[in-house]
Amino acid sequence: MAFILNCLGLDGFMNTNAVSHAVVLDFLSNKSPFSELDRQTLMRFAQKAVIDFFPRGTLILKQGESEVNHFHVIQKGGVRTYRLDSLGNVILKDFRGEGENFGALSIIQNTAANYNVETLDDTFCFLFDKKEFLLLIETNPKLKRYYLSTMSDKMAQPVYSELRQQKISPRAEGALFLFTAKAGEISKGRLFTAPASATVQQISRIMSEKRIGSVLLTDDREEVIGIVTDKDIRGKVVAQGLDYQTKASEIMTAPVQTISGQSVCFDALLAMIKRRIHHLAIEENGKISKMLTTHDIMVAQGSSPYFLFREIQAQRRINGLYELSLKIPTVVRSLIEEGAKACNVSRMISVLNDHLLGRLLKLLEEEIGKPPLPFSWLLFGSEGRQEQVFKGSQANGIVYANSPNESTGREADQYFSLLSKQAIKHLAACGYDPGSGHHTAINDKWRQPQAVWDRYFRDWCRFSGRETGFDAVIFFDFRSGAGTAALAETLKNQELMLAKGNEPLLHYLAQNCCLEEPPLSFYGNFVVEKDGQYRDFLDLESKGLAFFVDFARTMSLKYGIGETNTLERLHALQNNHHIPKELGFELTEAYELMMHIKLVHQLRMVENGEAPDSHIRPEDLSALEKQTLKEVFEVIRRFQGTARIEFGYPKKGNG
Repeated sequence: MAFILNCLGLDGFMNTNAVSHAVVLDFLSNKSPFSELDRQTLMRFAQKAVIDFFPRGTLILKQGESEVNHFHVIQKGGVRTYRLDSLGNVILKDFRGEGENFGALSIIQNTAANYNVETLDDTFCFLFDKKEFLLLIETNPKLKRYYLSTMSDKMAQPVYSELRQQKISPRAEGALFLFTAKAGEISKGRLFTAPASATVQQISRIMSEKRIGSVLLTDDREEVIGIVTDKDIRGKVVAQGLDYQTKASEIMTAPVQTISGQSVCFDALLAMIKRRIHHLAIEENGKISKMLTTHDIMVAQGSSPYFLFREIQAQRRINGLYELSLKIPTVVRSLIEEGAKACNVSRMISVLNDHLLGRLLKLLEEEIGKPPLPFSWLLFGSEGRQEQVFKGSQANGIVYANSPNESTGREADQYFSLLSKQAIKHLAACGYDPGSGHHTAINDKWRQPQAVWDRYFRDWCRFSGRETGFDAVIFFDFRSGAGTAALAETLKNQELMLAKGNEPLLHYLAQNCCLEEPPLSFYGNFVVEKDGQYRDFLDLESKGLAFFVDFARTMSLKYGIGETNTLERLHALQNNHHIPKELGFELTEAYELMMHIKLVHQLRMVENGEAPDSHIRPEDLSALEKQTLKEVFEVIRRFQGTARIEFGYPKKGNG
């Protein structure tokens, strides 16, 4: 032991609990996040350290049993952290070595060990008393934010892993590609540039000689100002009969769409599908360094949602879209197998749904003629929030430009009446339930010119709280699904202007998130339905997710935030300091976890031939899922206090 301590620079301290403060200070001063602390603070913390030795194979912490009284920093050696699922299988979290730490999450949450920690080699750790660690992070907000942000992922990842491994059967190959591979890593395209003064013929020659599909154009300072692709040449030059001596700058696309080389491939693929482009420039250190194509992603992944996107865009028959819509659940499965969180899945599926809707409207336009006025197809509720993964009930409408005269107004009314009836019918054939049609575009009320929609929102925002049957809540979650997006944007700006600071309206909208108690008993057990079809079940939608949706919507309207997606609303509220960042991290993580549990549950139902719902039976959940769900409901309970104060609701039971 004396020899080992001498090698570690700890000679003279045969009592393994003693350690030189200078040694600890020197060690921590260049280790993240401690390197961010000022020297005086770090010195005080270093003085509280003791050292302990753990032989190889030692189980330092045992999941669910060990009380965590010390924050551990690995001085020499290494550990592995893992969980055991409900079947006793090992779910590996990660490996940690010199300078890394463990125990922080349990200390902050004041719980037993969240996972097992086992040494891989003879290991020395600096130990800091629980009280000293809590004092350090409470007096240093930057450090606290570091642990809250990084630990949200550490806390959640085992749940996502277990859901993926236990609830669905993953592919053996290619798993996690979209969410682990970086855009810069798989890009095969070298960067080729040409001056903006180059002709189309010169650009075509470069493409042919280099066997590439795009060339970036630069100005006199060699700054990139645009891109010309093979598609531009086919569509803008060949098809239009332009002279090949035309300057390339006249047909270029600008600005060039870029993405960070550190972005995961999922984000790159989503951007390409959303913008209908095949090339993304990779940006590193503020400079464009290479080109990423859809071909790069498809070759690297083997299969991709991009294939379905291409099939939708190429479809020439409306009834051909029916069959393609059936492929969407397979995309959901593949994304979950890749490691996607529910919010990533819903974003991708929403983009695919939008393209299917856009293609349907385009084909209908070829049948019934062009619209007499510009219009936007509006999506409401969960579709408007981009949170509907499996096909649910339709909630849509049409806003079209104000008519310049009575004749055009009548023509527009007839045209959009026919368009909506045809579109709703075909969407129903694709599996999107129109229900009674009350909240769809076949209802004359939701198929109106801009001026009428403006009046609707003025009336809704004059809401005093005394009206009955007020059902406009879903209309505060809307976006453009197809058509002229500017019409929807104008309407959104009107909505935000009228709702911001409108206390009676906000008070009404907030009632669900303030008054619906989480389904937990006094002793922390689940409260389930007592009778009926869903006896012994609980509804994740009404008892859990609705809180996040209602809270995010109401807070966003209060502060004039234009996002409609719940997660994006929560991020915007954090970034604009309307909710504390530390609490915001907890809120967003809880929401994503519950969304993911619901998504995997619904995927299993769909694959079993059942209509997806949000009702789960707690006894069917693993121990880890139960623990996680209870923690999410506790987060809701804590945030309800914030919501009640924010919107003036008394605590339930106090009148």
